[in-house]
Amino acid sequence: MRIPSKVKLVDVGPRDGLQNEAAPVPAEVKIALVQRLQDAGLQGIEVTSYVSPKWVPQMADRHAVMAGIARREGVVYSVLTPNLQGFEAALPDRPDEVVVFGSASESFSRKNINCSIAESIERFAPVVEAARAAGIPVRGAMSCALGCPWEGEIAPGRVAYLAGLMKQIGVQHVGVADTIGVGTPRQVQRAIEAALQHYGIDAVSGHFHDTYGQALANTLAALEVGVWQYDTAVAGLGGCPYARGATGNVATEDVVYMLHGMGIATGIDLDRLVDAGAYISGFLGRKPHSRAANALLARRAQQPA
Repeated sequence: MRIPSKVKLVDVGPRDGLQNEAAPVPAEVKIALVQRLQDAGLQGIEVTSYVSPKWVPQMADRHAVMAGIARREGVVYSVLTPNLQGFEAALPDRPDEVVVFGSASESFSRKNINCSIAESIERFAPVVEAARAAGIPVRGAMSCALGCPWEGEIAPGRVAYLAGLMKQIGVQHVGVADTIGVGTPRQVQRAIEAALQHYGIDAVSGHFHDTYGQALANTLAALEVGVWQYDTAVAGLGGCPYARGATGNVATEDVVYMLHGMGIATGIDLDRLVDAGAYISGFLGRKPHSRAANALLARRAQQPA
């Protein structure tokens, strides 16, 4: 085992976490969430998306959100740019990193973005070229790397194929994403090993959903093979429209509690992180989807004033 001594978390709650919320979340609430996350010590925050507001109305306020955040030195503010038009819209907002995405499942690719895997890569190639020319790093999210609603389990060879295509167009970092949350630990390790055929360990991250309660186990499995970067979402925000019953991304609070218990440094203040999750959950009118957060909030409530 090559468990790292330090881990970097990218909180995707403001983008991936909120994009599927049916009720509008005002820009000022998103800005306040970003502020609370960086106050808690997050060094990477996925802020918004430049997908057409027609398809993702929750992200229509992206310019206001990016303009409103109080940037902090050392924090990387990333945005999702699905095509060249999206990248050009993002450029004036000065993102520190752009994210493109491709699926390891042909069926998911066709149903989600209406094109094949190869065609999606062709679509992203000019985005990567433009970003690199502007000096902006590019991260690639490899969705459905473990399972697909239509194809079932995804073979590691499909992950290696997608990682190779992303490498060819200049993507600098890839995330192995269990988009529908069906993966288990050994599957995770095989998918990561497939990505490592094209990328070094410092350029591979994990992105796990908790639909079947496997996200923490999958994080531990990725740690065992040396992965030290992960996407998480405060309060377990998010989900996938193709996975009925999905509970969203693995909660940042749960991952931080586990990592700190293992003696792994994150640079994150867990109490402040719990505050951030309680803030956005309060606005959404529900409890956080984080067992650690709910336990810590209950402990606070029992303490004398």
